[in-house]
Amino acid sequence: MSNTFQSTEYMVYRFLFILIFTAISVNGLAQEYWVEGKVLSNNEPLEFANVLLKGTSNGAVTDQNGRFKILVKEEGTYTIQVSSIGFMTSSKIFKIPMKDVKELIFEMEYMDAGLEEVVVSGTMQEVSKLDSPVPVEVYSANFFRANPTPSVFESLQNVNGVRPQINCNVCNTGDIHINGLEGPYTMVLIDGMPIVSGLATVYGLTGIPQSLINRMEVVKGPASTLYGSEAVGGLINVITKNPDSAPLFSFDGFATGWGEVNADLGFRSQFGDKVQSLTGISSFYYDNPIDNNGDGFTDLTLSKRISIFQKFNLKRKENRIFNLAGRYVYEDRWGGEMDWNKSFRGGDEIYGESIFTSRWETFGTYELPTREQINFMFSANGHRQNSVYGTTVFNADQIIGFGQLTWTREVQKHNILTGLAYRYTFYDDDTPVTSSEEGIKNQPSVIHLPGIFVQDEIKIHDTQSILLGARYDYNSVHGTIFSPRFNYKLSSFDKTTTLRVSVGNGFRVANVFTEDHAALTGAREVVFAEELKPEQSWNTNINLVKKIFSDKGNFIGFDATAFYTHFTNRIIPDYETNPNQIIYANLYGSAVSKGVSLNVDMAWANGLTITSGATLMDVSIEEEGITSRQLLTERFSGVWSVGYEITNLGLSVDYTGNVYSPMRLPLLGDLDERSEYSPWWSIQNIQLTKSIGENWQIYGGVKNLLNFTPPANSIARSFDPFDKNVVFNPDGSVMPTPENPNALTFDPTYVFAPNQGIRGFLGVRFNLN
Repeated sequence: MSNTFQSTEYMVYRFLFILIFTAISVNGLAQEYWVEGKVLSNNEPLEFANVLLKGTSNGAVTDQNGRFKILVKEEGTYTIQVSSIGFMTSSKIFKIPMKDVKELIFEMEYMDAGLEEVVVSGTMQEVSKLDSPVPVEVYSANFFRANPTPSVFESLQNVNGVRPQINCNVCNTGDIHINGLEGPYTMVLIDGMPIVSGLATVYGLTGIPQSLINRMEVVKGPASTLYGSEAVGGLINVITKNPDSAPLFSFDGFATGWGEVNADLGFRSQFGDKVQSLTGISSFYYDNPIDNNGDGFTDLTLSKRISIFQKFNLKRKENRIFNLAGRYVYEDRWGGEMDWNKSFRGGDEIYGESIFTSRWETFGTYELPTREQINFMFSANGHRQNSVYGTTVFNADQIIGFGQLTWTREVQKHNILTGLAYRYTFYDDDTPVTSSEEGIKNQPSVIHLPGIFVQDEIKIHDTQSILLGARYDYNSVHGTIFSPRFNYKLSSFDKTTTLRVSVGNGFRVANVFTEDHAALTGAREVVFAEELKPEQSWNTNINLVKKIFSDKGNFIGFDATAFYTHFTNRIIPDYETNPNQIIYANLYGSAVSKGVSLNVDMAWANGLTITSGATLMDVSIEEEGITSRQLLTERFSGVWSVGYEITNLGLSVDYTGNVYSPMRLPLLGDLDERSEYSPWWSIQNIQLTKSIGENWQIYGGVKNLLNFTPPANSIARSFDPFDKNVVFNPDGSVMPTPENPNALTFDPTYVFAPNQGIRGFLGVRFNLN
């Protein structure tokens, strides 16, 4: 029995030994691995980010240094997902064991890209968009790629409250309306310098190479305190790329089914250690006359355009600023009867509108080598135009020089900006505007406009600030002009809610012929009822921004604004008193632009984004107790952009569009049978983009999906463009006749939308960083 017990005991020990040995061996074979990494935002550690090893229950939370560490017990292929409130979810695929990579690095992007955007347009200083006391809307280059266009003018069609307005059915020139105010009230800047103004309001919005545009900033409401005349309705600041961050080489070109071809080329250069260069070339070609509406005129103006842009950054001691840029644009465009050619230019046989435009610009910033922060900003441009509108010849030269010296200093809670500005304008044309009383020799218009301004941003608290500003200008023709402003900002502690209140004054010195194409069509006589005085306006707006982030990585943002602008001395073109004249005079009364707008941005972690906006407004004119609605102004407008990215396929889908309510149109009298109001109308587009590797993209789609075009009779008496069969009364009015029962004359100003119908497009992009 003893031997049996000993044998049994031996067997138990042996079994335990084998079991322990096996456990130790298995444990040695099942090696554990630690996956380490770091989560960043703007190259700064992101704390409390959630890190999950998908398909398992393992996870971690980043520490104050943005680091995490997760245990993995088996070899294989895994996916790590990182999420944090307010940021887009990010994920990476990796293999265990990790041989070539020691740690995983995640760079998180904000769900709302505007959270850390830097803006300059509201205060003339670089400041976070959230901290700016002036509401500034920022649109990135990616926003405009959702609906590629050949010019800045067209690209703004999907910005809420901003509408590109075509002013002529024949030559298709146009301007930008902000909150219902016409183009002359909108100032367009390039890198903060006033470039597109005066004569170039009509033509200067084309030819800016879009491949070099970093972003566009839009300020709605007067900005005359900082930018002077023309910034009455608002401003658009086109910010070009910095040579430091621009691609080494870029190309973007597309063609449409109508035969339009657009190409943008950009490249970065380095000259030694101190000079960086950015070059852009933009070209547009369209030479295919089309008349789908059957009125005998081209539906789209034919155009050949080339633009060259050059920018230099010079590196200086202590990182002081010195940059210099220039642009040259040449364009040959014409529209008219289908059988027109240049041999008929200026004649009365076949009608055509032909414009040759040659334009140069230069601008830059130089920071003085002083202890104080003093910048000298400068710009100059020359614009020469040789054009004919039927038999009306219009040749014009304009030179504008602008210089501005600014001094910035922080004193406790005050951020003070003061400046001296001077603007020189030379303008000469062959119209009555610059003719002498004897009519023998021209008397070009020369205007000197010196000014001084001061601005003080007072930070009451981390969540509150006040901006006070005032500007004094002396116009050599019109005398002194004073422009004050007041802005107040209140934010929540987490900066998800911001309230802004603004009150400001704006002014504009008008030059009718440089801003109103209707005066140049040759179809009407231009009459000045008086010497025009500068327009002035007072504006008030209240802006509320609310951002909501979910713990699932989704985002929704609201941006609501109520605005009110009151004008005095408003210059109103009268199309209706005499159908054969345009009568210009200052308004003896008032004009009002008021309304509300709402932008909604939404983004989901699955790659779906929606940007939408709507504006409801009323723009009216009151004179002698009678209130009337302004011509060519809608009461309601809406825009949207829907995008969806299928990351694993490298494919994205973009659906963009706009919609406008009826607007009052200029008629030629009581007998004009055309509708007094436009219909509701909408332009919608769809685009597919395929990414190939890191450098290539192929995109294509359809524009104007609904195939909307204005009425075919938009051009009155298109069959008689020289009014050869029109009978006039002794007072200049039109006499109804059996051949002309509606008492019409040739007139292309009845226009509210482009004449281009549905068309396809195909393009390619290439970027080499």
